Amino acid sequence: MTSVLFLAIGIAVATALMASVAIHFLTPITDSGLSPQEKNCQQLANEGYRIHAIYRDLDPDELPDDDFKRLMHLDKLWITGCVNVLPAESVFSIINNVERNLFSGE
Repeated sequence: MTSVLFLAIGIAVATALMASVAIHFLTPITDSGLSPQEKNCQQLANEGYRIHAIYRDLDPDELPDDDFKRLMHLDKLWITGCVNVLPAESVFSIINNVERNLFSGE
């Protein structure tokens, strides 16, 4: 009798786990949980990182003029629109989520 009870409990737990996995994979993830301001800041961070990734070994004042101006513009937008507006945990989360694998497929 005890073995039948354990078997029934095991089957119930396995079914619940399988249902949880199925729901997790079948549910579309459409909301990233970021506000529009945070999404904009994430794009700014990604674009700034792209410029830094292209010129890894150069100081900012050694960049080509157009790229230097673009980087300074992005920096100004980042400071005024992100760092001064968002809470610190949001800023750090955005920084940690920068797309670092930009050139893996190129």
